[in-house]
Amino acid sequence: MLEAVNLKKRYGDVLALRGLDLKVGPGEIYCLLGANGAGKSTTLNIFLGFVQPTSGVALIDTVDVVKDPVAARRSVAYIPETVTLYGPLSGVENLDYFSKLSGHKHPPEFLQSCLEQAGLAKEAHHRPLKTYSKGMRQKVGIAISIARDAKVLLLDEPTSGLDPKASNEFSQLILSMAERGATILMATHDLFRARETGTRIGIMKDGSLQKEFDAKKIGHRDLESEYLTTMQGG
Repeated sequence: MLEAVNLKKRYGDVLALRGLDLKVGPGEIYCLLGANGAGKSTTLNIFLGFVQPTSGVALIDTVDVVKDPVAARRSVAYIPETVTLYGPLSGVENLDYFSKLSGHKHPPEFLQSCLEQAGLAKEAHHRPLKTYSKGMRQKVGIAISIARDAKVLLLDEPTSGLDPKASNEFSQLILSMAERGATILMATHDLFRARETGTRIGIMKDGSLQKEFDAKKIGHRDLESEYLTTMQGG
């Protein structure tokens, strides 16, 4: 569903990606770890079509994101660190608006069921979004992906700033999305959450994928040790 083939990106004298090869299949949650500037966000932005690669290919469901960005984006939902929604509108109204933007018109009952599946309490559905916590906003973001029937979720630091309870709830939501067959690529600094949520974990440094692990075959301490060793260049 998601594939990078020898993906490179140069910003002036800086090589942000150095020949990235990556595959993520249906039902997988691939967590990209790395310090700021490692290339995580650049990778997501290329898949989203926000940034064009200098060379190489990025594919979403076999569609080249450079050659046919509109078709590629049809399969994708994006949840950044801070979900951009409209404060004066309610959760249902935001969901309705963003669903229509992507060509999906749903009855109110369906929209509310999407919010419920995303874990948003019924009493919040019709409240202005400006009254929502960050965790509640992230749930609306997940509801948008459900309403759009997105095959691919691209997540950029989605649990940053969330308290442990909200972070755990979000992790459970993306696990449920993966169980439905969604392909998920998440850039994060949270080693614990990557280990608990991911199926595979990659560590990036200086635009390269340095190491890769099966999340269920590496313990928290070993993952932390591998991460620190990689960051220190050892």
